[in-house]
Amino acid sequence: MQKIRPFLLFNDDAEEAATFYASIFPNSKIANVSRYGDDGPGPSGKAMVVVFELDGQTFMGLNLFQPQPKEGGPAFYVSCETQDEVDRYWERLCEGGAENACGWLKDRYGVAWNVVPGILGDLLSDEDDEKSGRVMKAMLGMVKLDIAGLQAAYDGRDVTQTSH
Repeated sequence: MQKIRPFLLFNDDAEEAATFYASIFPNSKIANVSRYGDDGPGPSGKAMVVVFELDGQTFMGLNLFQPQPKEGGPAFYVSCETQDEVDRYWERLCEGGAENACGWLKDRYGVAWNVVPGILGDLLSDEDDEKSGRVMKAMLGMVKLDIAGLQAAYDGRDVTQTSH
């Protein structure tokens, strides 16, 4: 058992959110749903705690049946190997949500996600400050991160020719 688990707080849609997230990531499932009984505090039969796995990592969602602020709170980093993977996670997680800058988005449940190609860390940490600076400038101009555009910036090529 994972000693420390991310615990997400929801008003009344923890089960729906967990099902949505599990449909996006491989090796994912709903592991357990505890439901409120007649003694509340939530409506009888509604999900109280949802234990779910996303790509093998365990999470918990709790329905509090009181509005939760959609600002602040948890954020998750998704490391991607290919542009297809970036695109797939970006499109699914953005459904009903909102795009933000530099690979950030907020999903329809108010949870923040940073969908990032794994190569970005290597490009940004290059010892050549000019190369890494160009990558940083390119990233700051992107919403969904584009591997070809980041690589073009690193190489000193025109970034606008490769953007999605």
